[in-house]
Amino acid sequence: MSTSVDLLHAMLDIPSPSGREDELARFLEKTMSYLGMTVHRDEVGNVIGDIGTGRGPVVMLLSHLDTVDRPLPARRDGDRLVGRGAADAKGPLAAMISAAVARPGFPGTIRVAGAVEEERLSRGGEHLARTVPPPDALLVGEPSGWSRVVLGYKGKIDIEYRVTRPATHSTNPVAKAGEVATGFWHDLLDALGPERDHAAFGLPAATMRGFRGDLTEALLDVDCRVPPGFDAEALAARLRARANGGEVTIVRHIPAVRRDRSDPVVRAVTAAIRQHGGRPRPTLKTGTSDMNTVAPHWNVPMATYGPGDSTLDHADDEHIEIGEYLKGVDVLTATLDELATAL
Repeated sequence: MSTSVDLLHAMLDIPSPSGREDELARFLEKTMSYLGMTVHRDEVGNVIGDIGTGRGPVVMLLSHLDTVDRPLPARRDGDRLVGRGAADAKGPLAAMISAAVARPGFPGTIRVAGAVEEERLSRGGEHLARTVPPPDALLVGEPSGWSRVVLGYKGKIDIEYRVTRPATHSTNPVAKAGEVATGFWHDLLDALGPERDHAAFGLPAATMRGFRGDLTEALLDVDCRVPPGFDAEALAARLRARANGGEVTIVRHIPAVRRDRSDPVVRAVTAAIRQHGGRPRPTLKTGTSDMNTVAPHWNVPMATYGPGDSTLDHADDEHIEIGEYLKGVDVLTATLDELATAL
């Protein structure tokens, strides 16, 4: 690749929905090697590339290869690149690769990891956390905007509720399966407490992602977002006590994560943003990322950063401003310089 922009454009040209990242992984394995990195793919398909002197701390830059499965052909439109993953998260990943290869003399190891299936099950991030030794510092690549650093994310609890009821006439006054499931939804909202807000980092909230129901069978799929310290086991117990003959399954629980402003990685990104004329804005996100996935396993300094507008994640017009992207590359490169000194 002749430039960072060419690298990102080439990545956007390769569709990589969750579970089908192989073509992009093979491209990056070859490209990162050409750019001077020592590269391999692990058992689940993550691409991992190292660069640096090898004598010193390990700084991991972790982002993901996969996108949602909504095709959006790549193209350059004036001063922006359009394509699926431009913001979430091929833009941040390409910026991380570009910053890493700009610092071949890093006094230690810069390890860039492109993880699989973050959008679906966080399978790649989970595998890394369980099989790779903790780095000395971690920066997760998600779109934050070039002058923002993300300190934390809400947690996530995926809940499934199934209920069956005997066949009966619609006029029979007994509760039908669909009605029972609807009642469970309201019980779930009550169990989360009187204050619920998706936009507030400190409050829980729930979204009904799916509902199928009739007189005899019903299925409810719920996505709960929860703040740090939220008691997921107590919630599960309350819901099972209100299941009304149905079955409650906690499909997945990813705890919330939060770092403070004194974290060495947060401070390094903040200093790098200032070096490039930005006013750093520490941010808390109400979604989740691989920062949530690895934090329970790796007790190391960490933060999230990446160029791009997160409101464009999964959108029909997903794109990244080229100027924003190149600023992100500069900030990441300066962050590596800061960490080389701090660690």
